[in-house]
Amino acid sequence: MKFIVSTSTLLKQLQAISGALSSNTVLPILENFLFEINNGVLTVSATDLQTSMTTSLQVEAKENGKIAIPSRILLDTLKTLPEQPVTFTIDNNTFAVEINAGDGKYKLSGENGDDFPKIPVVENANSFIMSASVLAEAISKTLFAVSNDELRPAMTGVFCQLSPASVTFVATDAHKLVRYRRNDIKAENAASFIIPKKALNLLKSSLPSEDVSVQIDYNSTSAFFKFNTVSLICRLIDERYPDYEAVIPQNNPNRLTIDRGQLLSSLKRVVIYANKTTHQVRLKIQGSELNISSEDLDFANEAYERLTCQYDGEDMEIGFNARFLIEMLNNLDTNEVMLEMSTPNRAGILFPSQQDESEDVLMLVMPVMLNTYA
Repeated sequence: MKFIVSTSTLLKQLQAISGALSSNTVLPILENFLFEINNGVLTVSATDLQTSMTTSLQVEAKENGKIAIPSRILLDTLKTLPEQPVTFTIDNNTFAVEINAGDGKYKLSGENGDDFPKIPVVENANSFIMSASVLAEAISKTLFAVSNDELRPAMTGVFCQLSPASVTFVATDAHKLVRYRRNDIKAENAASFIIPKKALNLLKSSLPSEDVSVQIDYNSTSAFFKFNTVSLICRLIDERYPDYEAVIPQNNPNRLTIDRGQLLSSLKRVVIYANKTTHQVRLKIQGSELNISSEDLDFANEAYERLTCQYDGEDMEIGFNARFLIEMLNNLDTNEVMLEMSTPNRAGILFPSQQDESEDVLMLVMPVMLNTYA
């Protein structure tokens, strides 16, 4: 088998899917790319058995065939080669691979392509379409709130809830929760599934900057994302997602509106002086004044800042883990944010102060018990 391809084109496509490669030493073939040629189209696949990515490109080839090629040595070689045509020659009996580029010749050992795990295909699937920019926004708004607790597998992914009215993405780690809803995207059938964190990280890094459409197919076991020449297939998390709506407090009479940048900068400074385990900051709100303070009794460190705000509600003091608030504020992009609260022992809800009609973002953060210092 023999084919000719441009170094830069091949490298770009391989880098787009290389995140799906596995370093699973139990199955060494997973450290390879699968190259398949069919009628002049080269399809390259990478998988770790849970998540698979494929891409395709036109090449010069007279015959069909398949070969598994070690990924690391191939990527390292292509990165150092200038832009030029390269010729791959594969011995179908020994699976030896020879790469000819200009005056250079490189030989490596491939493996039998038939031994590569089968990439799942779409069967009995429903589908809907999203733009790449909206999907990227949904991922970046929710991914930071996903749990790393393997004992609660349902929470290690993003919950996707489809309905004829909207599409909702939810992530929580039991300390913070994000609900990102799009009213401008609809699915014919109501459905829900949990997408694993790794697949979403791969999507986030490989979605194109230009606004193309992403076709999303899903069945009971897998989700399939297709855009441009790239496909990503992931096994869904087969667990029941917690009832997140029950956690969101509905009656929050105390409403604080404040400049997002000022609050974020203040929290970043004050948390430096907080306890290194709890990262606790105290918010004390009176009239149009917000006092943010922290202390670390072990080192006699303390910090205090005063900000002006708009506040409608009773004077209150509430404690939060500053790291969670900082993460949330970093993932909002409006000038002003609104924090709604009911009591110091109930969750606070953070919104952008102004939201697009098509977009509904809600972030929830659990309070921490305040120390009883004066």
